[in-house]
Amino acid sequence: MKDIISSHSISPAKVIRGTKAWNKGKKFIPAICKQPILIGRSSSTFNIRRSLKADLLKLGLKVISAEINYDCCELDINRLQLLAKNNNNEINAFHNVCSHRCLKLVDEKKNVGKTIRCPYHFWTYDLEGKLKAAPHIGGTNQHKPKGFNFSDHGLKVINIHIWHDWIFINLNGKAKKFEEYAKPLIKKFKDIDFKKLKYTATLDFGKINTNWKFLIENFIEPYHVQFVHKTTTNQPLRDHYTIVDGICYGSGVDVKKEDSKNSSALSVSSKYLSLFPNFIIATYYPNQVGVYLNIPIDANTTSQKRIIYTVGGKEMSKEEIDITKKIWWSVHKEDHEICERLQEGRYSPASNEGGLLSPYWEEGVRAFQKLIIQATTKSSKLTKGKTNV
Repeated sequence: MKDIISSHSISPAKVIRGTKAWNKGKKFIPAICKQPILIGRSSSTFNIRRSLKADLLKLGLKVISAEINYDCCELDINRLQLLAKNNNNEINAFHNVCSHRCLKLVDEKKNVGKTIRCPYHFWTYDLEGKLKAAPHIGGTNQHKPKGFNFSDHGLKVINIHIWHDWIFINLNGKAKKFEEYAKPLIKKFKDIDFKKLKYTATLDFGKINTNWKFLIENFIEPYHVQFVHKTTTNQPLRDHYTIVDGICYGSGVDVKKEDSKNSSALSVSSKYLSLFPNFIIATYYPNQVGVYLNIPIDANTTSQKRIIYTVGGKEMSKEEIDITKKIWWSVHKEDHEICERLQEGRYSPASNEGGLLSPYWEEGVRAFQKLIIQATTKSSKLTKGKTNV
């Protein structure tokens, strides 16, 4: 038997406030952003348009397609990035600031038409980020002065990669190719045909009073399942196993006696995986996939959504969807209560030295915490002595 492993060096959500918190937070951001970060679903705006069209038709109103061909929405990382989808259905990501005076351009999800215009001095960009107009930049009616090259002053592009229905971004442009970066995760889903992925439902849990890292740690370890979810799951601890493969970690369960028709508890084989830093995906036998979007709001609060899909061409009836949503809502609420209490525990001085990790069941948690330490330590070294003026 391995010795119990101390996790005292990784108090992942210790609460700090004021100037100290801000300065420390600035150091953490660059390192985390070197990894591809999940930001949202590429088809989400399509679903919004589809719902809008259906509602208009019910009211007997004519739908004008051109009015909903262009989509632009703000990302939820720190409110200073945006996504824009053009008329060719291509998605681009940019820093959400004007190249002129760095004003925040888009402050809400909206149909911007064919261009994005700064409200300050009316500098205008197309949905590829190219600067199209800079009124009077060279003086009255001098819109294109000599020496001012429009192509040098477009929106600053952010690298993105779309993997099936999910958009990943890389803020510093130094990430590996996504297929290489995500290889440890991708190879674990060779038995799933993601081309037949079908969106089914969304569970929006809103704000949860806990740090985002607690939600990931809770998701990837199976140790808590038979205690926290004793009434909402039927997945014995003995049937679970852990998974650690570099930047991919999690757990799985091979249920000996599966019951896919159980309407009150999860009773099927499953796999729960995370890709550093914040992508979470799970599979549930025989044909269900769940993806989670955890958006950090501050050190103590996270917004969470769960997207439910089917694969293999499976169609779910409304009754099946309602049952699935009800089960997962109950399971997650149990998790949220635990994670919020983990957050509260960090207020105690007893948490300064952290706790302990099971060397058998919490191997994935330790792997995740070590990656966080490596990323933040590297970032601290890179930003040492640097300040924003």
